[in-house]
Amino acid sequence: MKGSLRWLKHLGVTVGLLIGAGEHASYDKETLDRINDIQKMDVATKNLLFNVIDTYIQNFKTKYAFAK
Repeated sequence: MKGSLRWLKHLGVTVGLLIGAGEHASYDKETLDRINDIQKMDVATKNLLFNVIDTYIQNFKTKYAFAK
């Protein structure tokens, strides 16, 4: 068991993700890979990308709120 947990930690996978539980269980592998790739970038590039993402999320939420 201990070896398995080390292996999962090395891969960046949680037990919750494996069993389909937890906050990130519904994310597909491609989404998780993209987020992990962004996390590896330099701070300026990472901040720029997250600012763009945040802008689109805010726009989506605003449209959704006014559509109700």
